Amino acid sequence: MKKEITDLNISISEIGIKLKKYCFIVILGFFSLGTFANPRLATKEQIGMFKNSKTCIVLDNVNITYNMLIKDAIQKYWKSTEYEFIDQPEFEKRRSNSKYSFLVVMKEVFDKDPAGVSYNFINLVLGGPADDMTNMPELCSIPLSYYNDNNLNYGYAIPAIVKFMQIHVKNLERRHFFISLKGLKFYNWFENYNDKVLILNQNMMASNANTVEKIKPIYSNKFKILTTSEIEKELSTSPVNTLFNFHVGPTQNTGVGKCFEMIFDVEGNLYYYKYRMITNVNTDGFNLKDFSRIR
Repeated sequence: MKKEITDLNISISEIGIKLKKYCFIVILGFFSLGTFANPRLATKEQIGMFKNSKTCIVLDNVNITYNMLIKDAIQKYWKSTEYEFIDQPEFEKRRSNSKYSFLVVMKEVFDKDPAGVSYNFINLVLGGPADDMTNMPELCSIPLSYYNDNNLNYGYAIPAIVKFMQIHVKNLERRHFFISLKGLKFYNWFENYNDKVLILNQNMMASNANTVEKIKPIYSNKFKILTTSEIEKELSTSPVNTLFNFHVGPTQNTGVGKCFEMIFDVEGNLYYYKYRMITNVNTDGFNLKDFSRIR
């Protein structure tokens, strides 16, 4: 009998500890919701509407290369809905209609960013009666470049982004609450890198992590540092067990604002997402802190 009472006490004690941990997580979660949640995030009902929509791929009025890249990726990899390519005037005509969804590049500005800094995000949104296009119900949003940056370093990432958006919508339907709390950082917890080769873009590395010698003491898994053209060539073969980093940062003339760090595989799975403000101390590029988070 004493043994049974002792076991019960231990169980109650363990339950108490777990309950405290759970309460802490819930409180932390609600704090995160108030701080990071995106009010435009599509509801579960709107996700259902997306699945029955026609997705309009909005082409750029000026950037012909982007148009070629997105057309190629959509034609090869878009499986979720019926789709159609449209121009921006047609987007303005249709965007209030919820029978359409849209894949469109939008200019976005963040609170507390230095004055004048804005970014191009590639967004998957549902049509609806929003006054501003940036308030349309959002299914997925990925940083693509700094606004007015004509550099097309993002070309090799477009196929993975198109695949990821479709994966993300399915996850959003199943895990809506957690994604609403964490955003794309939701994906930071689920993958390991032990059996993967990580391809790094030599033009997107911070000064403290731009050589093999600097990276190896922090990151013991396999990696390669390649040029953009070398990465394009390697990813074109759809290599298995291969990851690549995609970085969005300022041009040399800008040098301020946020930088965004992502790691994808060729199947469109997102392994890592992080952004931070660039400072003189915490300079632009994928850095040793990023490596310490993924090792």
